[in-house]
Amino acid sequence: MSIEIERKFLVKGTQYRTQAYSYYDILQGYIAHENGRSVRIRITDTEAVLTIKGPSDIHGMSRYEWNHVIPVEDARELFELHQSGSIEKRRYLVHSGPHVFEVDEFHGDNEGLVMAEVELGSEDEVFEKPDFIGREVTGDRRYYNAYLASNPFRTWKDKD
Repeated sequence: MSIEIERKFLVKGTQYRTQAYSYYDILQGYIAHENGRSVRIRITDTEAVLTIKGPSDIHGMSRYEWNHVIPVEDARELFELHQSGSIEKRRYLVHSGPHVFEVDEFHGDNEGLVMAEVELGSEDEVFEKPDFIGREVTGDRRYYNAYLASNPFRTWKDKD
């Protein structure tokens, strides 16, 4: 079993763009999403991944995750099964010490939202936060991509 441990943060400013060593665009949709469990299709320019995630732990940091690379053509077919709403974003990769922060700049219905996440080896692992890291939103389900697909940021951002 593969457990994903990550922390999520809102991002301040745009300096992550100049600090990034790479970036790529992502389109993703959810075939199923219920009780914290999800089945996701993610397509980039070069690959596609089918992902199954279990519910998060009480802190929102750890959850079961299974990934399988599939042909892009198959992913495009499966994408037609996705529930309402999809996620469009550009992901920037930024080194910070031994870690890599994935900074997601959302587009479409989630335009204006920029979040960063860092994957960790344990929930208490220490990491260096880049200057662009803002408020932590780990465990806040509104910032889960599956939630954003059906409840876009534009509909609730002014209430945050």
